[in-house]
Amino acid sequence: MIAYFAENLWQLWAVIAVICLILELSSGDFFIICFSIGAVGSLLASLTGLGFAGQIIVFAICSLLSIFLVRPVALRYLHRGEDCRVSNADALLGRQGTVVDTVKANGYGRVKIDGDVWRAVTLEGQDIAAGERVNVVARKSTIITVERVNAL
Repeated sequence: MIAYFAENLWQLWAVIAVICLILELSSGDFFIICFSIGAVGSLLASLTGLGFAGQIIVFAICSLLSIFLVRPVALRYLHRGEDCRVSNADALLGRQGTVVDTVKANGYGRVKIDGDVWRAVTLEGQDIAAGERVNVVARKSTIITVERVNAL
């Protein structure tokens, strides 16, 4: 039985390749399929008569090359045309708002952006009065850093 498996290691590599393809269906990040490509490389090496140690080396090399060369190209191809909009609070960067509570030079104030009021600090060393327009230049947690619009 062991002699049969030793002579037909290509079947083991074929099974590994299929299992990796099935696992890739559940993950969808095009990572596990790289090991499937490595298994196919080892399958071909097995058919040429390369020993088991050589097949393992071929598997490792093909898998690594797939991860670093094939995967980035495939991800770009699969995700082309997708919308790359920033979401959540990071979408505030670069937006303009109106000061509703004076932003103190060494303290906090409130800025209204699209109906939401955010706690804000000033980038400048002076107060920004209520009613002034500001630009969001940074964000740390739920506190935004603002500067006057005319300071651009």
